[in-house]
Formats: sequence, C-alpha cells, structure tokens
Amino acid sequence: MKSLQKEDLEILDKRFKRHEDNLAFLKSRIKHLDESIHGLKGSLERYHSENVAETVSDSSLHTEVETKILQRENSAAGILCWLKANRLSRALDLALTKDVLGVVASLARVDDENLSRLLSEYLGLDTMLAIVCKTYEGVKALENYDGEGSVNSKTGLHGLGSSIGRRINGRFLVICLEDIRSYAGGFVEDDQQRKLALPKPKLPNGQCPSGFLDYAVNMINLEERNLSYLTASGYGLRETLFYGLFSRLQIYRTRSEMLLALSCITDGALSLDGGMIKKSGVFALGSRKDIEVKFPIASVRFNAPANYTQTEDMIRMLEWERSKIAEDMEREEQLYNTMSSVIIFPQKDEPM
Repeated sequence: MKSLQKEDLEILDKRFKRHEDNLAFLKSRIKHLDESIHGLKGSLERYHSENVAETVSDSSLHTEVETKILQRENSAAGILCWLKANRLSRALDLALTKDVLGVVASLARVDDENLSRLLSEYLGLDTMLAIVCKTYEGVKALENYDGEGSVNSKTGLHGLGSSIGRRINGRFLVICLEDIRSYAGGFVEDDQQRKLALPKPKLPNGQCPSGFLDYAVNMINLEERNLSYLTASGYGLRETLFYGLFSRLQIYRTRSEMLLALSCITDGALSLDGGMIKKSGVFALGSRKDIEVKFPIASVRFNAPANYTQTEDMIRMLEWERSKIAEDMEREEQLYNTMSSVIIFPQKDEPM
C-alpha cells in the first residue's frame, strides 16, 4: 500500500491529537463529577446517620407486588420479573436488561390501600403490567419478527420465556419513555418528591372545587433510585411515565363532590369512595373491581429539610450530565479506534 505523504501524516496527527485532547478533557470532567457526586451523597448519608428513622427496604415494600406479578407465569411481566429475580446470565447480556426499568406496578408507591386500589383499577391490569423501557432499543430487544412479520418465538423475551418453560400468552404493553410527550412545566418548590406544579382546577366562579385533594400524578411516591432517573432529554419518571398515564386525573374526597366539579374535569377524576370518570363525559359505573396487581404501599414518610431536596436535585443533574459525557467519551473512543484501524503508517526505514 502506498505510504502516506508527510502532509497527510501531519493532518492525521492533528486529528489524533484532537481526539486525545477531547478524551483527556472528558475523562477529567467525569472525574470531577464523580468527586462532586460522592461528596453530595456523603452529606446525605451523614444526615441519615444523624437522624435515624425506621425505614423499610425496597425488597420488603415490593415483595407482595412482585409475588403477584410472578404468579402470572405466562405474562411478559411475570417472565421478566422471574429472569431478573434469578439473574440469568443469558438475560443479563441482552439489551432489554440494560434498557428496561421494570413493570409499571413496581415503579411507584402510594400512601394507603384504598388509593392503591383506585389508581390500579383506573389504569387497568394490562397497564399495571406494562414493561417500561428507557429507549426504543429496549422495545426492539423484547421482540423480533420473521420475514413474514410473525413473532419470532426463539428470540427476545419470547425466547427467554421458552428457555424456562414459559410462553407469553397474547399481547402485552410496552412503554417507551423517550417517545412520551413530557410535562413541560415547573415543580413544587422544595418538594423532595419533585411533584408537578399543576394549577388547581377552578369552577366558573374561580374557586377550587370542594373536596379536591390533588392530581393523581402527584399522589404517587417515587423511591430514591427512581427519583434520580432522568431520560436523555433530562426528564424524570413523574413527568414522563406517570404524567403520560394519569395526565391531570383529579382525586376527590367523595363522589358527590366530584360530580359537583364536572365543569372543571377534563382528564378524568376519582373519588376515595369509589367514583370514577375516565375522561370528560365518560363515566365508569357499577361496583369496584379489585385489580390483582396494585401499587405497593409507602410504609414510611420521610420529612427532610429544603437543602436535602436541593442536594438530591444537584445529584440528579450531575449524574445526568455524567451519563451524557460518558456517551461523548464512547463516541470519541470509537472515532479514535476507527482511525487507528484503517490507517497504515510508514515503517521507520521507509522513505516518505
């Protein structure tokens, strides 16, 4: 192969140097972010050690809901939970395990059993068992098709189910976070849960309806690991997944108070005594239906000072920034390695 000219080598050397400088800068930035994140997390740990409170582990909070999901052996959610619980090496190598956050029912908690039943019934079993993926890559990893458009039962989640003697019956829902239209407003100030700053509904006289408690999207609680999650666009689970599921669903104390507020209900409403409006003009009548898979109950309420919430927000943003820089680093390394693999430099004794 013809040797590269001196001018070409100089240009390539400059390109290599630019990639090396970029990598060095990105590595330095990640190191700085890691130190900042570590320091902030340390301050939160010190707060916990100084303010000891009874806490309930995630595993105990989710034992019941996970048991219910696992009992649905031939559902996509049941197979996914079984694979994750047993940590099969084959599953861990797939894109779905890196991209899947979990099942809707396992991603939030509520304050009491009645609210859990209401919200779960409103969403329905199929939605409660829906698999939540971060990106469309996770959706594609779950299911593949043959040349005729039929599901390939030997690949994706279907193949993994077959490997443990289970088969997915029928369709199942998958929610892709990057494709959800996110809530674009602000948040309740100094709120540890980052609740959405939604305006209260107003009657024609300008007053908030009697008996209005809150919006459903703000009545679910996210655990710390889910609070810290952000999409590539910087949105959290509340403003993507749960705003997409509940929108501005209103919660009222009683059915009679809910019905008096019809003029300001646009995206549905629930009452604690069992009333349900699916959307404006659509009423759900009859007896309550107890959904088998419900949101777990929040057993502990943790009250923290405002600076605690601010620190959590800072950690969340720094971790998001770190993930974006890590992606930039990966691209730089790929470019650098690609250049190295396709270019043949002259031997030392070969004249240029």
